[in-house]
This record gives sequence, C-alpha cells and structure tokens, in this order.
Amino acid sequence: MDALIGTQVPHRRLTDPASALAALERAAPELARCRRTAPAGIDWTQVEECLGVALPSDYRLLAESYPSMVVFGDFLCVGFPPPGREKTWAEGPEDLEILAEWCEDAEAAVPLAPFPAPGGLLPWATSNQGDYFLWTTSEAGPDAWTVTVASSNGGWWHYTGGAVQFLADLIGGSLDLWQLPSVLPSVEAFGRN
Repeated sequence: MDALIGTQVPHRRLTDPASALAALERAAPELARCRRTAPAGIDWTQVEECLGVALPSDYRLLAESYPSMVVFGDFLCVGFPPPGREKTWAEGPEDLEILAEWCEDAEAAVPLAPFPAPGGLLPWATSNQGDYFLWTTSEAGPDAWTVTVASSNGGWWHYTGGAVQFLADLIGGSLDLWQLPSVLPSVEAFGRN
C-alpha cells in the first residue's frame, strides 16, 4: 500500500542556483574534484522543446558543472543531458510509464500524476534500489518546483526546496530519511569532464 508520509521543509529555501550548488559541495566535498573545467554546453533549448518545459536553474547549473552522471553514496544517481545527445535523453519515456503506474497505486489525499499533467511529477534522479526523485511541477515556473520522493518501499513524501538543495540536505543529514538509507558523501562521476 502506497501512502503519503509527509512534507519536509528546509530551514531556508535556497533560490540562488550557485548557493544551492555550494551547499551541495559542502555536503559532498568529493563533488568538487569532478567539476568540469568549462560548462558542458548542453543545448537546453532542444531539451526544453523535447520535454515541453524548461528545467530548474539549479539543476541546469549542476548539469553544466559536472559530467553527465553523478552518483552519490553509491545510491542516488543524477543524470544530465549529454551534450550532442539532448534529444535522446529528453525522449526516454520509460520512467514516466513506471511513474504513471506508481501514481495510480498511490493513496494520497491529492491525486498524483506524471508530467505533463498540471502539477505532474517529472523524474530527475533515481536510486539503485528503485526509488524516484521527482520534481513536482507548477505553473509558477521551474525555479519554484519542489521535490517529491517515491520510495520503492511504497512511501511518498515531499520536500519544499529545489533538487540541488534536497541533495545537499539529504547527504548532509538534515532530512528525516523516511524510507531511504543514509546517503554517504562519496561521489562518482561518469561521462566526459
């Protein structure tokens, strides 16, 4: 049985992407060694055209700053559009199909639905245990999106900050784990630097 566990609120929402990224680098110091020497050069226009929506600034800064896949604590995997393969990355429907099934099974007071439904959920990371880390989209724009966690154990919960701040708070230990394991600050990066 899937259930909504609750909502966690950061002490202060970091709205500046550079501040959120700095918080993540403090929580996972190994991340800095993976930083690109120059921005990735992702064609965000093509990504947005394929997805039908712009993505949050903090995520775009993270994607431009690091290789195309970063794994935290050998658990949480964040992938980015590889330069030159943005269209292929944006058109991968498998996660949305799985998410649609999970949303149907969820017992939440407010029905959950995958993007592109209004307020729909859009995946931005996964875990090696089958958990999904999602944006809760909104008409307020991508920089106002919050995070929803869909645990493979059946629990759903919300975090009212952005994705990069969520990573910093999760790895830094300031969040209740609610059906997730502790995420160590170790970092592995894959793709071109």
